Amino acid sequence: MSETQNQEQGPKGQTIIINQPASASNGVGTAGFVLALVAALLGWIPVLGWILWIIGLILSFVGVLLKKPRGLAIAGLVISVVDFILLLSVFASLSYISKQF
Repeated sequence: MSETQNQEQGPKGQTIIINQPASASNGVGTAGFVLALVAALLGWIPVLGWILWIIGLILSFVGVLLKKPRGLAIAGLVISVVDFILLLSVFASLSYISKQF
């Protein structure tokens, strides 16, 4: 009878420790990436586009220099450079057109 009681109760006093590796993330680089994308979409709005662009550039640059993994931070930096070229070309075109009329 003691065997059936032990089987029903199960083992006592066991501690199970599961070590999971900490997931590495780069929040600053991710924020820079997101802001660079939003700046690319909203770059036609004069003040907002420039503000989002500069903040995205700074956060992406800090994410590349200080944190790992660097994938999204590098992507944000590249998008910020492309955003800068697009912003300059759009506003230069608008300035040229406004001088014509």
